[in-house]
Amino acid sequence: MESGKNAAFSSAKALPGEDTPLIPNSPTLSSQSKTFANVFIAIVGAGVLGLPYAFKRTGWIMSLMMLFSVAGLTHYCMMLLIHTRRKLQSLSGEFAKINSFGDLGFTVCGSIGRFVVDVLIVLSQAGFCIGYLIFIGNTMANLFNASSPDSLTSQVIAFSMSAKSWYIWGCFPFQLGLSSVATLTHLAPLSIFADVVDLAAMGVVIAKDVFLMIENRPEVRAFGGLSVFFYGMGVAVYAFEGVGMVLPIESEMKERETFGKILGLSMGLISVIYGAFGVLGYFAFGNDTQDIITANLGPGLISLLVQLGLCINLFFTFPLMMNPVYEIVERRFWGGRYCLWLRWLSVMLVTLVALTVPNFADFLSLVGSSVCCGLGFVLPALFHLLVFKEEMNWKGWTIDVGIVSLGVVLAVSGTWYALMEIFAIKS
Repeated sequence: MESGKNAAFSSAKALPGEDTPLIPNSPTLSSQSKTFANVFIAIVGAGVLGLPYAFKRTGWIMSLMMLFSVAGLTHYCMMLLIHTRRKLQSLSGEFAKINSFGDLGFTVCGSIGRFVVDVLIVLSQAGFCIGYLIFIGNTMANLFNASSPDSLTSQVIAFSMSAKSWYIWGCFPFQLGLSSVATLTHLAPLSIFADVVDLAAMGVVIAKDVFLMIENRPEVRAFGGLSVFFYGMGVAVYAFEGVGMVLPIESEMKERETFGKILGLSMGLISVIYGAFGVLGYFAFGNDTQDIITANLGPGLISLLVQLGLCINLFFTFPLMMNPVYEIVERRFWGGRYCLWLRWLSVMLVTLVALTVPNFADFLSLVGSSVCCGLGFVLPALFHLLVFKEEMNWKGWTIDVGIVSLGVVLAVSGTWYALMEIFAIKS
């Protein structure tokens, strides 16, 4: 899902050169099992919590079709990046240091290619962090304010700002402190903790979903109509976004010839988990499914622990996810040197955007459509086309051009629809 997690395992130093890879070669090569775990960590994240709501909006059969289609297309485009890098490395030793998406963009299209990749990575990583803050704010407000409207805290909030805003601003000074750490390598175990908590929370939610589904049997629908197609696609693309870490992970693999098989196995397993989580969540709550499925858990100690655990792990994952943003911003505007005020400014901007977005799942759709479609579909197919254009037949040209066109259509249409949903809610 999120490239900042695995990036935290490497040095956080920003490198100033346009032709210098952002992520250096690792001296320790990964086994197949570790590569599988790295792919899993890179993809699975908080986006899964918005899947049941997306299933409610688009219908469960339609959602499953989109989910598995996006998984297959994402896997294909990830392998396009691998093939493109291998082709360039076979041509000349000058291309031996293509270790990241940005390196590949620079090699294929020069500074423009690097710039486009950098912009999309900044937007995607910042988008993930905005989603984290929205989740934390909404979840904490539901846990500690909805049940006590007459409390002093609730009365103070009512006269000033929403409970969600209070909790988001409460995170702000601590995130400034975490962002001040020049090297986040020692925070890498928090990445593993985050995914363990995610899986544990998913297990608890799925178990409760099964009991509620058997007990309540709410009315559900299979298809939501064409009007919500782009919305569902945006959420699905967001959920599978991990393309930024494919090249670094493959670079660190001991048996690289098996990477495609490991990647396919990982994507298949994640697809099944996502599909089960979305279907069971929707089948358990029907039309009452909320944009963050944990909000449906209701009162109780287990529910409280699950939601608090998710908030804590997203809180500490925030600086890991922002690390690629800091690297790019400092390389672009501060010569690759550590810059405290640029980091604090980045955290401020992310916080301000999080305060203005009311709905978690709608924001997932927006980021998935506007940014992740470009990173996941358009650029991999475009780079592959530019490198292999002399030796591809008409079928290869058709596939690459088709993926680029599809990515552009999904990005434009999905962005428009997601923005309409967000502003409709606000009004």
